[in-house]
Amino acid sequence: MITVFISGKCPDCPPAIQAFENSDLDYDIIDITENMSNLKKFLKYRDFHPYFDEIKASGKVGVPTIMIGDGEKFIEFDETLNLNKLK
Repeated sequence: MITVFISGKCPDCPPAIQAFENSDLDYDIIDITENMSNLKKFLKYRDFHPYFDEIKASGKVGVPTIMIGDGEKFIEFDETLNLNKLK
């Protein structure tokens, strides 16, 4: 399962959304600013997973982020990422 954490208020997120919409991957997009439940889902990982340590230290939120499985792996989205490698 692939989950993409985004924020509708983040200028870096539309390219991630577009890339996934153009892919043939099975994924869920969770907008962390849509409601408290979505924010809590994200913070469950952001607050405790080592992947986010450097992100938090630099004062960033950490979206867009791709999560594989139930937090087994996190990948920072950038426009050069080959989404086919996530299959």
